Amino acid sequence: MPTTKVNLETTDLSNYRYDMSRCIKCKGCYWVEHTYMPGVKFSTRCPSNVWNDFDSYGAFGKMRIGTALVEGKLDWTPKLLEIVYADPLCGACDVGCKRNLDLEIGLSLEAMRVKAVKDGAGPMPAHKKIAENIAATHNVFGSAHNDRKKWLTKDIQVAEKADVLYFVGCTASYTNNEIAQATAKILNATKTPFMLMPDEWCCGNTLQSVGMLDEARELAKRNIEMVKSTGAKTVLLSCAEGYRMWKVEYPKLLNIATADLPFTVVHLTEFADSALKQGSLRPTKPVNVRLTYHDSCSISRLADPWTPWSGERGWMGTVSPRLKRRRGTQGLYGQPRNVISSIPGVEFVEMIRARENAFCCGAGRGTKEAFPTLASSSAKHRLEEVKEIGAEVLVSACPWCKNNFAQAVKEDGNHVKVMDFSELVLASLDA
Repeated sequence: MPTTKVNLETTDLSNYRYDMSRCIKCKGCYWVEHTYMPGVKFSTRCPSNVWNDFDSYGAFGKMRIGTALVEGKLDWTPKLLEIVYADPLCGACDVGCKRNLDLEIGLSLEAMRVKAVKDGAGPMPAHKKIAENIAATHNVFGSAHNDRKKWLTKDIQVAEKADVLYFVGCTASYTNNEIAQATAKILNATKTPFMLMPDEWCCGNTLQSVGMLDEARELAKRNIEMVKSTGAKTVLLSCAEGYRMWKVEYPKLLNIATADLPFTVVHLTEFADSALKQGSLRPTKPVNVRLTYHDSCSISRLADPWTPWSGERGWMGTVSPRLKRRRGTQGLYGQPRNVISSIPGVEFVEMIRARENAFCCGAGRGTKEAFPTLASSSAKHRLEEVKEIGAEVLVSACPWCKNNFAQAVKEDGNHVKVMDFSELVLASLDA
């Protein structure tokens, strides 16, 4: 029986020719399975296809487009670029497909963007501007690099050397100081010494997400070496996008496994859950609200550890050696819920679509910058679900989610309060 050499490198779209051509258009990438749903009102999972209901904006349409690109039957056009990039790459389609066909939908979508960049067509103009900002000032906003640590206040204690290194990220450093400050104060409250990177640069999330792998790889190498030079054993993040970059994308870019990183990558939700169990985190101050929690994609279904794989594809698509699929089941689902449920006064209520079935906020991975209407559409759709369950507060664990939801609330005159996980936890701690 003939076999084909194949691997998981997104640098070659032909690696995913089988996956793309075997899509049967069942729309498991669009609908949440009925076994999880009480009705049809909140039963969709794809932000792009909810925003634009032409098939080409859903994964089932993009798989046909990708197949045509591999076969040389399509040329890049402005509309084709829009279709490829109008997508938060949230992973919902990927986990939906893997319950049925085990096709690598998410990696196929990434590989299409890499091809767009290689062919000189991509990314979108807004993404190119971000890339220019990162190259010039080491942050996505183009803000002064010297201002990166201005979020620090006098009451925050930072160690010169510690086992834990807090990687703040661009957003918390420049536009959402409240998240950085709350995270640092939680670390202080649990008596956890932490240091900052001597010279923090962007993690490269947008670069990797839009297919600019060469630039993202250089940042990955630089940032990993910087952490190694500090001797830190743990890199802690309060940004979901940054967490995914360090834990999943850096290993993918460097063709190593997550387990091969010379340090452990943790999100604040993991840290808080561990500290709660150990007794160093004591949420004793009541927070009397009815709240719900939004599973940010990059710490949930996109957070399964990465392991490189290469082998052969044979009869009926079978692969050898065995490939352990990333099904979105190893994300941080229980940790934030454990912490939230431990806070006195909190009435916690789940959304209809939760955990790996959660509906993306729509802002991440370069979407909000290039397609603000898509990001707004997704956030407002999710907020309808928040209102449906009667929650007063919406908590997420990523600054991108917080900002996008907050903007949607403001535009709609909604009364839901949007908070970051770090702010909620800090509010439950006695000074």
